[in-house]
Amino acid sequence: MQATVYKSTGSWYQVKTETGVFASVRLAGKFKLDGLSTSNPIAVGDWVTVEGVDHVDTAVITGIHKRKNHVVRVSPQRKKQHHIIAANLDQSVLIATFKEPKTSTGFIDRFLITCEAYHIPAVLVFNKTDLLTSADHNELEQCLERYRTIGYRSFGISVQEKKGIDVLLDILHNKTTLLSGHSGVGK
Repeated sequence: MQATVYKSTGSWYQVKTETGVFASVRLAGKFKLDGLSTSNPIAVGDWVTVEGVDHVDTAVITGIHKRKNHVVRVSPQRKKQHHIIAANLDQSVLIATFKEPKTSTGFIDRFLITCEAYHIPAVLVFNKTDLLTSADHNELEQCLERYRTIGYRSFGISVQEKKGIDVLLDILHNKTTLLSGHSGVGK
């Protein structure tokens, strides 16, 4: 049966089967990935084959399907290996702030370059617009326009005032997304 990995906690994985059932599963044996030296063969977002979902504590992942994309970083334990952060992403969303604290454009640019390298469409969102003065708003709009000019969807929101949230929710609807800033993967 096919499933999607929703959570990875060491040797246990939370998957959702094609029938909509959530199950805790383990990896059956050892898996090697086509030439990729990685510290984790399975990541959130992976499509896998599972067996024994109906049996508690005995369900296993027996196969890993080809990924359409993935994002890696240097493994925290093994510096010569990669750690897969997420796989099969439809898009990424960087939630940054223009003030308190200010997210550096260097960080934003590195994030966008990484997304380009892994062929993952990126969206740039600045939160906390409620904290900005009118001069700050003008400066933020110029910043957003620079990113829009090079092809990135970019806009401001205020979670505090619930402004722009509907636009973000619309972007996230039915997507497998890498949310960065407050790192996590949302389904």
